Amino acid sequence: MARQYPLERVRNIGIMAHIDAGKTTVSERILYYTGRVHRLGEVHDGAAVMDWMPQEQERGITITSAATTTVWRDHAINLIDTPGHVDFTVEVERSLRVLDGVIGLFCAVGGVEPQSETVWRQAEKYEVPRIAFVNKMDRPGADFYSVMDEIQNELGANAVPVTIPIGAEERFAGIVDLVDDLAVYYDETDRGLTFREEPMPDALADEVRRWKQYLLERVAEVDESLLDKFLNDRPIGNRELSRAIRAATHKHLVCPVLCGSAFKNKGIQRLLDAVVSYLPSPLDLPPVSGRCLEGEPIERVPKDDGRLAALAFKVVSDRHVGKLVYVRVYSGTLSAGATVLNSTRRNEQRIGRLLRMHADRREPVDALYSGEIGAVIGLSETATGDTLCAPDHPILLQAIEFPAPVLSVAVSVTERKDRERLGLSLARLAEEDPTFVVTTDAETEETVIAGMGELHLEILVDRLRREFGVEVRTGAPQVAYRETMTEPVEVNERLVKQTGGRGQYAHVVIKLEPLGPGRGFEFLNKVAGGRVPREYVPAVERGVTEMMRKGAYAGFPVVDVRVTLLDGSFHEVDSSDMAFRACAAQAFKRGFLKGLPGLLEPVMSVSVVTPEDFSGAVIASLCGRRGTILGMDDRGGAKEVHARVPLATMFGYATELRNTSQGRAVFTMHLERYEAVPFAIAEEIVAARRTRPK
Repeated sequence: MARQYPLERVRNIGIMAHIDAGKTTVSERILYYTGRVHRLGEVHDGAAVMDWMPQEQERGITITSAATTTVWRDHAINLIDTPGHVDFTVEVERSLRVLDGVIGLFCAVGGVEPQSETVWRQAEKYEVPRIAFVNKMDRPGADFYSVMDEIQNELGANAVPVTIPIGAEERFAGIVDLVDDLAVYYDETDRGLTFREEPMPDALADEVRRWKQYLLERVAEVDESLLDKFLNDRPIGNRELSRAIRAATHKHLVCPVLCGSAFKNKGIQRLLDAVVSYLPSPLDLPPVSGRCLEGEPIERVPKDDGRLAALAFKVVSDRHVGKLVYVRVYSGTLSAGATVLNSTRRNEQRIGRLLRMHADRREPVDALYSGEIGAVIGLSETATGDTLCAPDHPILLQAIEFPAPVLSVAVSVTERKDRERLGLSLARLAEEDPTFVVTTDAETEETVIAGMGELHLEILVDRLRREFGVEVRTGAPQVAYRETMTEPVEVNERLVKQTGGRGQYAHVVIKLEPLGPGRGFEFLNKVAGGRVPREYVPAVERGVTEMMRKGAYAGFPVVDVRVTLLDGSFHEVDSSDMAFRACAAQAFKRGFLKGLPGLLEPVMSVSVVTPEDFSGAVIASLCGRRGTILGMDDRGGAKEVHARVPLATMFGYATELRNTSQGRAVFTMHLERYEAVPFAIAEEIVAARRTRPK
């Protein structure tokens, strides 16, 4: 089957915004007005096409990016609706990596909100051209011009209005198209499917004239041909202006701003016009760059008969078809049944079926052409970020960078029979989501899952139950405490057991001494005269180290102790390695408990970058977590707080910091050292360990 739409009439776009700005509602209107769906699905009813997961429908939020393809003005639009919640930032990150343009959505009341800023910076990182849409103009408090100022000042974008509102709040009646010099009104009886274009209303003449002049001035500043006409008061045609806006948008010199109300079905058709008119096709962007397997840089130009270069940007476990790999084809044609090279993993794989996705529904296709986005069945050994290419012309595209997880919890099965299934299910979820990490704590033997926040992990645990049928319990992972002693002790321990036959006899005198922090363990042998034969000394050391691993005080490993074997005795018949090992273990435990034992806890080096307005709250929060503030530095327009905080108090900090700073602060932490736990807290930990079921 040949390509249906030429490459210059393909648009790969996404919608990004802060949570609750109306992304999915806008997506639903786009599908409705383009004829992709024939009835409107509302988010609050749990009926939105793009929010197909049960968890999305129940919570009314987008969790996973959903892809679809639709048509407007004879242009194919591949659309990805991304989540707005910061916990699912991975979906935004990998979507922006493969998109050619993006709609930045802003609430007319909330304006530039914390996650708006985050996703805008992500788009800047990937150099994705943007247009802005100010949604919810019907809401009380809606202010289009205030939001445009925020886009200009807080995001640093050269925001230029291409539509302005006619009224606001409950009086929002329609929009003025400043490029075509028309007023547009929407018919509410058919949900905005039909609209009428009229001359400018006289009441808005002055305002329209002012903003048209502003638009011309801003665009002329970045377009030489328009500047000459603008300065000499020569007329600028609508098509000429539109072409100039398009070129400046591609170069990131302007950001066209539109307005409307998706829920009230106003302004979406003009937004679709802007997507076609201003956002780029794959041909409008530079060739995709990569490197050959030897490391030399190479490029691929988007053309169907070119050398294949495609990027796997998402993996999904589908209960019906198995593993689905979403790909963006940058060059060449990806055909069903073809053999391709996964240059990231250096192995050849066969393409099974190819699909064009519509949220969770699939449409089989014979091929995916250059510039298209679709899904592949059959790539069992392909992961997110892998490059697929022609075996005889390998290329490695730039991989996708993902943030490290910030919150972890321990999980365990409620029934032992589910243990193996838990491991397989977690592996499949981790394959889908690069920000979801599964580890097993070697000390506590807990399975620990880590993600981007509490909601992220809550959703994943819910998926374990619903999709994989694994019932799990969750809880905070056990902190890896250590035990040590504070006073030297000498112990004389004798083991004598007679059971009728050969008995067990061992006698050791050992000295236990605390060492400095980080010194670990030392074992010295100072026995003279063969009172403890040389062959039994290793058994004494093994008995000590075994007890140190188990813990003599609270069941945590012992560190920073020196053990010296001073004296002892043996029996020619009843002594053995096993006897000396058991005797040494008893001696160590008894001596350790006499040596004023204490607990050590991992202390983290924490760095928080926060806007200055929230620095006081950040410092207070860290101090409340038993933290020590080490200093504060300037970092751009923000403050960087340095602290040392016990790990045990850092669980849940990511969520607290997000709430404290309106989502604008970020933190990193790493293990710095172990320090003594305050006595009262140590007693609570020991008591909890001793009452814990075995």
